[in-house]
Amino acid sequence: MAEQPKKTLGLETVEPALTPPPAEQEPAIQKNPVRPGTTRKRDIPQGLWTKCPECEEMIFDKELEENLKVCPHCTHHFPTTAHARITSLTERGSFEEFDTDMTSVDTLEFTGTAAYADKLVKHSEKTGLKDAVVTGIGRIGAHQAGLAVMDFNFLGGSMGSVVGEKITRIVEAATERRLPAIIISSSGGARMYEGMFSLMQLAKTSAAIAYHGRQKLPYISVLTHPTTAGVMASYASLGDLIVSEPKAMIGFAGPRVIKDTTQSELPEGFQTAEFLIERGLIDAIIPRTELKKRLSEYLDYLCSDPD
Repeated sequence: MAEQPKKTLGLETVEPALTPPPAEQEPAIQKNPVRPGTTRKRDIPQGLWTKCPECEEMIFDKELEENLKVCPHCTHHFPTTAHARITSLTERGSFEEFDTDMTSVDTLEFTGTAAYADKLVKHSEKTGLKDAVVTGIGRIGAHQAGLAVMDFNFLGGSMGSVVGEKITRIVEAATERRLPAIIISSSGGARMYEGMFSLMQLAKTSAAIAYHGRQKLPYISVLTHPTTAGVMASYASLGDLIVSEPKAMIGFAGPRVIKDTTQSELPEGFQTAEFLIERGLIDAIIPRTELKKRLSEYLDYLCSDPD
């Protein structure tokens, strides 16, 4: 018997169209697959923001530059350059740089993982400096002063023959012109690539400062992070006033060397500016944003006529 067709209620059943399987469907928005071990978080573009290593706040780079590389949230002092320090301290257009073409020579023909001559070229290109100190005469407030500013970016601010010679010359120029001298230190110490030539700079710079003092002229030493070894053992510790940036590391040898030598535990905060001011090694801790004002006040007092 033939199969009877099914009855409907006046409506023909229409077979719905099938949805294409997912593999054949074009997604409206293309998404890159996330690889294992990665996240979708975007990297922060370089040159726009900087993360503070102390408080971990994000700082807009322009704001950081305007605040002299000091974190506006926690006052952490970022490293800065010699020219940036000079600009922040001296009156506009008043700084006259000395000995701009003086460069180091690889007298010992030192070689190691890299030749000393190659390192000098590399750091000169990187920093735009001829060596680790910039010297000259500039005006701070109402006073002209001989100024030497070290730059840690050039071979760790190490003191070689050129650094010692330039500092000696600017101190002697300040003595001749009857001006105060200010040295801003930032250094890992004497430059090992120059051997005894670098160690001789300790005596030479100290002698120039001693003569400057005998002429009854003031010398202010400003210590920044870090100031260690041969620099701290010479001109950095000879100021009539010795001031420091907050939390700067200051000392002769590193904490690990001292601990291994003495076989004893070191106090908390050892070799920081805060530790040393309590023990009388330095006279004041001054934030970078206040340094110009405070130096001007010191010079007003030290350069005043006693009569």
